[in-house]
Amino acid sequence: MEVFFSRSEEETIEWARGYAESLACGDVVLLEGEMGAGKTMLAKGLIAGMGIPEEVTSPTYAYVNEYGGRIFHFDCYRIQSIDVAYELGLADYFGRGGICIVEWGEKIKELLPDTVKRIEIRKTKEGREIRY
Repeated sequence: MEVFFSRSEEETIEWARGYAESLACGDVVLLEGEMGAGKTMLAKGLIAGMGIPEEVTSPTYAYVNEYGGRIFHFDCYRIQSIDVAYELGLADYFGRGGICIVEWGEKIKELLPDTVKRIEIRKTKEGREIRY
């Protein structure tokens, strides 16, 4: 596991833009970290790094936001059961050939493919520690 230390939002977004170059169709990226750690900021950088100029917002109430017809950004924080995730059709996104970016993936772990890429972000006194 590698570690990147970010001292600002801008550095975090730039790191994520670069990391996005390693992603391919079908990848599922789990963004892990406590509330306010910067998961959505990472998602913004990833999506920008894939050439999508749209404004990225947290899909907290929509559960999934779609960008460019090929990137799916999940926020599963409010999912209360795996049954709800199935009813929302979240499992269907993993077979669509796009790139899925998942916040709070532990809420839907039964739905996730066997191979996922994990990025953990932690708040530190100096900024953020990103493990990938």
